Amino acid sequence: MSPLALGGLICLATLLVLATGTPIAFGLGAVSLVFLFAFEGARAFHFITETIFAGLNDFTLVSIPMFVVMGAAVASSRAGSDLYEALARWLGRVPGSLVISNIGACALFAALTGSSPATCAAIGKMGIPEMRRRGYDADLATGSIAAGGTLGILIPPSLTMILYGIASETSIGRLFIAGVLPGLMLTALFIAWALFISWKRGTVTTDFGRIYSLKEKLELMPRLLPFILVIAGVVYSLYGGIATPSEAAGVGALLCLLMVIVIYRMWRPADLWLILRDATRESGMLLMIIGASILFSYMMSSLYVTQAVAEWIAGLAINRWVLMLYVNILLLIAGCFLPPAAIILMATPILAPIISSAGFDPVWFGVILTINMELGLITPPVGLNLFVINGITPDVRLPTILKGAFPFMMCMVFAMLLLCVFPEIATWLPNKMMGK
Repeated sequence: MSPLALGGLICLATLLVLATGTPIAFGLGAVSLVFLFAFEGARAFHFITETIFAGLNDFTLVSIPMFVVMGAAVASSRAGSDLYEALARWLGRVPGSLVISNIGACALFAALTGSSPATCAAIGKMGIPEMRRRGYDADLATGSIAAGGTLGILIPPSLTMILYGIASETSIGRLFIAGVLPGLMLTALFIAWALFISWKRGTVTTDFGRIYSLKEKLELMPRLLPFILVIAGVVYSLYGGIATPSEAAGVGALLCLLMVIVIYRMWRPADLWLILRDATRESGMLLMIIGASILFSYMMSSLYVTQAVAEWIAGLAINRWVLMLYVNILLLIAGCFLPPAAIILMATPILAPIISSAGFDPVWFGVILTINMELGLITPPVGLNLFVINGITPDVRLPTILKGAFPFMMCMVFAMLLLCVFPEIATWLPNKMMGK
């Protein structure tokens, strides 16, 4: 069997196994073991443990559980609702103010947690009922939160970018910087659409005439400023050359734990146990997926599938932008069925050499890839954010949520097109701060 045909068989087997609901780590590991045994025999098993351990023996991976702890601490507090309420007071007289407040809250909260589902749950539980109570249509209220939650994997610190950096051997600090301007651009596009559709529909909220005093606007700021300072501190320590990503993540996790203890009085052992338990569970899951993906990549390389695919694409002699279109379509289809972590860890070892040989900047492609993964989170049939929102508002049907999220999906596509035409949106800031 040719390597290309074998690669197609492996992809089909992987999709079938994951479609059964098998945990991703176990599914990838099982497929890898079966194909290694089938084509290389029992001798291939001698290198499995060494391969997995060598892949996980990377100090950069320490940043993953630290950022997860950082997100779990913030997600367990009332930071999300405080952030939402503060923005709602400042933007009370703007058309679509609550939608804009929710998107802004999603962007800031996402930067703290790095998790899209956590952002949807934290902001959506308060924001969606409040928007509907004040007169917003159900599709706009739910769709804006579903889309706003996706900002969590683009605005740094981002677990998705950490995984891509590890898989592609790209500087994580440079990737974080590259996500800043595209993240702000995408947030601005979301806000612009929310403003336009609210104005077009003539939405008038039940409390539109209420004017908040300056004291009411400022009273929540003391609770929010420490969290914003944590983000600024982590970003500065990374980009100022003070700390490595792992060290910055450790400092950020410690500061977030101290913040929720001091500001939200979460000092009881039961509260801290929940934070650490959830963080340990998610970190263990991610590291198991990384270990299984390392074995999967070893299997693909050992059977010469990765090299054959790269050679086949290189021999097509097609325009590099057509190639990029095909890659994005492939990623989008994969994103409809698999979570971002699995796609990045499975696809990056194959795509990275292809992207580099086509002359694309791997940092720029990391941003494109991340936005594509965001798109997958609100794309059926397995759009995770759609189901999170549906769980918060079970009386709103899934097609209604999808209808509200669709314009924001088009904003993401437009953002990717802008990045293709003006790649400097992603590359200018890291080149300016860290050199070319």
